[in-house]
Amino acid sequence: MHCPATFREERLDVLHDLMTAHPLATLITAGRGGLTANLIPFLLHAGGDQGILRAHLARGNKQLDDLREGVETLVVFQGPECYVTPSWYASKAEHGKVVPTWNFAMVQVRGKPQVIDDAGWVLAQLQQLTGEHENGRKHPWRLSDAPDEFIAAQLKGIVGIEIPILSIEGKWKLSQNRLPADRQGVIDGLKAEASCPSMVALMERG
Repeated sequence: MHCPATFREERLDVLHDLMTAHPLATLITAGRGGLTANLIPFLLHAGGDQGILRAHLARGNKQLDDLREGVETLVVFQGPECYVTPSWYASKAEHGKVVPTWNFAMVQVRGKPQVIDDAGWVLAQLQQLTGEHENGRKHPWRLSDAPDEFIAAQLKGIVGIEIPILSIEGKWKLSQNRLPADRQGVIDGLKAEASCPSMVALMERG
């Protein structure tokens, strides 16, 4: 990933926070059939120095061939993003030498996957995943809400994957390369349009 030092984010807790807040990530492998990418919801678990990712895939997903080979995988978590108009920059009125850009935050994770073909493991992963996204709802859905035989049949069609994180990189492109007045102009512009409050929060957090 091209990441100038200005935009590099290395705080592990900050990287983990984005991964948890934006769990639907792009799983990328390069196997015998070439490059393959799929959107997969991941859960981040404690373990190792940088964490462990767990997820599940459909048994018919051809990407499992690459994963079973243990080839290094790339998992990309995309956080808040927004278009930045140069009209928000204070320097536009001074010299006009400004152009549009895009602000965003992302995390790239690399690791060697393990395919887990165990119904009990997959069931626990599903319970954790649904619990993570159902908790807090007025009427949270549970796996136990569905008939046991239905869930058992669903489990036959999926397998688990676990990816211990070997390396992790974060890129927070939040107008850090602009003058303070320009950066504040972006924050004020986003607030005025109410288009991306999560980006505003990231920029104000610093």
